[in-house]
Amino acid sequence: MTHDPIARIRRFNRAVTTQTGALDQSFLGRGRPLGVARVLNAIGQGIGDVGEVRAYLGLDSGLMSRLLRQLEGEGLVTTDPHPEDARRRLPALTEAGQAEFDAYEALSNDQAAATLAGHPKPEALLAAMDLVASALGRDRIEIRQADPQDPHARFCLEEYYAELNRRFDGGFDVNLSRDPDAADMRPPRGTFLVAFSDGMPLGCVGVKGTGGEVAEIKRLWVAPSARGLKLATRLMDEAEDAARALGITTLRLDTNSALPEAVTLYRNAGWAEIDRFNDDPYPDVFFEKGL
Repeated sequence: MTHDPIARIRRFNRAVTTQTGALDQSFLGRGRPLGVARVLNAIGQGIGDVGEVRAYLGLDSGLMSRLLRQLEGEGLVTTDPHPEDARRRLPALTEAGQAEFDAYEALSNDQAAATLAGHPKPEALLAAMDLVASALGRDRIEIRQADPQDPHARFCLEEYYAELNRRFDGGFDVNLSRDPDAADMRPPRGTFLVAFSDGMPLGCVGVKGTGGEVAEIKRLWVAPSARGLKLATRLMDEAEDAARALGITTLRLDTNSALPEAVTLYRNAGWAEIDRFNDDPYPDVFFEKGL
């Protein structure tokens, strides 16, 4: 049946297999299959040790060993024991390996650019790709502490501000908001967390502290492609854990009724609605939670 969901997924899988060259014996014309090239890429991206490369690519130990031996045999990779743990091996690119890594990067970038250039709606195509990548990689999304002025953090914040500007009736101007100072979202006063999917930021949340026992949750945002995957709940849970570790016993937050999904999230997570506690012109709903 043309519209059968299973058939549509299998069609998608076949298209991706063909587009990525998964069956090619010479991926991007460099003389080795995709699996070997992916291991080379992971090492070139700086993934720590052989075990981490294997976990990142989802390979069993036997296949990982075979792919690594091929790269070593080509003189592209060396592996050395970890100086403090002999059970761990540290892979590194040789000079020839770095040249191959750079060649793959250039060819892959060109292929991606050609795909976008050949589509009449490149932004819609990218949005669809982001949605699929987030769904398929949901179990590999990592939440890490970041400086609130780090480029990844700034990206999330700018996306957050842009969304508020679209959704609020009168728009949103961060200069009129009580924008938290970056120092208040750095340890030991607070923290800032960013969710990553394969190196790309998908969401953020901040804990704005003063050094005392009361702090605020600020700037919770999740990319549209990752919504519905419980990432906002994960970010809030980790923010609460980080607050506890900083000795914070009470958290507060504010939001706007134009964001009903946020209001529902907080109520379902045990937050209690309270009276207004600041003079920010944008929020109209206020919450508190004891840790």
